[in-house]
Amino acid sequence: MSDELPQPEQSTFALFAQTAEAVGSTTKRLEKAAILGGYLASLSDEDLAVACKLLSGSPFPLSDSRTLNVGFSAASVVLVDLSGVTANDYHKLVVSMGDVGDVAARIMPASPHEAGDPLLLQEAQAVFEEIASTKGTGKKGILLRNLLSRATPVEAKYIVKLVTGDMRMGLKESLVEEALGRMAGVKTGEIQRVNMLVGDVGETALMARHGLLSTATLHLFHPLKFMLATPVEKPADLVAEANNRGETAAFVEDKYDGVRAQLHREGDRVAIFSRTLDPVTNRFPEVADALLAIPHAVIFDGEIVAYSEADGRCLQFSALQKRLGRKVVSAEVRQEVPVACMVFDLLYLDGVVLLDAPLSRRKEVLASLNLPYPLVMAPTELTSVADLDDGEHEGSGRLDAMFVASRARGNEGLMVKMPASDYSPGKRGKAWLKVKRALATLDVVVTAVEWGNGKRNKMLSDYTFAVLGPERQLLNVGKAYSGLTDAEITEMTEWFKAHTIQDFGRVRLVEPLIVIEVAFDKIQPSPRHKSGYALRFPRIARLRPDKRPQDASTLDEVKAIAEDSQ
Repeated sequence: MSDELPQPEQSTFALFAQTAEAVGSTTKRLEKAAILGGYLASLSDEDLAVACKLLSGSPFPLSDSRTLNVGFSAASVVLVDLSGVTANDYHKLVVSMGDVGDVAARIMPASPHEAGDPLLLQEAQAVFEEIASTKGTGKKGILLRNLLSRATPVEAKYIVKLVTGDMRMGLKESLVEEALGRMAGVKTGEIQRVNMLVGDVGETALMARHGLLSTATLHLFHPLKFMLATPVEKPADLVAEANNRGETAAFVEDKYDGVRAQLHREGDRVAIFSRTLDPVTNRFPEVADALLAIPHAVIFDGEIVAYSEADGRCLQFSALQKRLGRKVVSAEVRQEVPVACMVFDLLYLDGVVLLDAPLSRRKEVLASLNLPYPLVMAPTELTSVADLDDGEHEGSGRLDAMFVASRARGNEGLMVKMPASDYSPGKRGKAWLKVKRALATLDVVVTAVEWGNGKRNKMLSDYTFAVLGPERQLLNVGKAYSGLTDAEITEMTEWFKAHTIQDFGRVRLVEPLIVIEVAFDKIQPSPRHKSGYALRFPRIARLRPDKRPQDASTLDEVKAIAEDSQ
């Protein structure tokens, strides 16, 4: 067996960095997987577990709540100090290159500051773990400085990428899973499922190497990735998808305007995870208390909303914001902003994983549980697919009536889910469809622009925009970065560069001459903008070269839409 063979010597961090560079240098997925597969197969068990986690973007797996908490600013201070470049030149490079890791590779000296033995992979991991356990930006910075002092430019590049959480190099955990499948001679899907169950790609790698994948069991208290929905606007699209799947009925339920939540409970322990897979248990203590009262080990999927029990109605998302970001939620805040968790799916019950069970079965089992308030089983209606088609009279059918009723209840729209569908973590398929329609569009004036990220790092792609106030002054009301094509953004980038009023590096104030049309889901009060309002989920519908700034929408229009949506 492979575990009886002599283990290789400890691997260097340089080899890790060189492998990452090779992966990033090709766009071909098979080549990426082959490079990774060869590298992973050469490592000892200890190095294999570490390398898989680092290649997935973090020193810690999903099942580990530790974080490095080293931000861009702290890393920048260390890089400026070690490289000798001026802060001004450094920030110019960040703007032009769009990636602080690439900047590190550019400015760090060819030879490490501290001569000595090569930096080992496990030594780097040990420093990452020490940084995570250390409190204080200054002390973390010292540890990072000591590590980077031993690094070559390419090693520095990936150290910085890891500590800032920015491993953009065409490498995702899914590619690591594919490489592990290649290494172990099993299908990628088997690797993915085990990794989902245990929540640790390093542990998954060792199980794959030693033929132990079949022994994997679900570990609670690490977040599974959420199943995602695909947006549709026309009933005909929804009906067509249902027909393609051979479904004659579908579950229809409200789409809530809250915080997506995954709830774990086993023994005397509970945990709540957000859509970003972060723990948020402390923000919703009454939900945690109710979860603890359930006499079962469970994993629920749901949405936490601000909620009026007396009215049986969800409240505005803006009310829920008073809870977000707080480490401790006081009794006063709990009373001011009561919450409920609308539970709409059951993923695990008393040792049984239900991910592969059809949704109809999962909902049946969920309905059999006596959920204590503020856990609420989300109302759902099994509706004939034929009844959802409004035929030639678009906007007047049953689906439209249900959508209007959902809005009247204070919710965003509708979710339509196929009864035979399994739960596919992390996937945006068409088994779940979300019916969301923009309330309206506004014509707004672009007042500031920002350099984008990733492939748009050399484009001014993020637009801050404003409406006209009572004295025709411009009042910011939001920011959007999606909706335009790369060609349109490229053209507008040149215009904004030529019409910059003030350049702050990443952000530029520009002449307020460009009008764009934006769509959105909701308008809510916001102290962040001078207008007093913010658009929720804004996206650019189109450029409006036919309009002048004085033709833009007004603050009174914004107020009217906000009042209508309450």
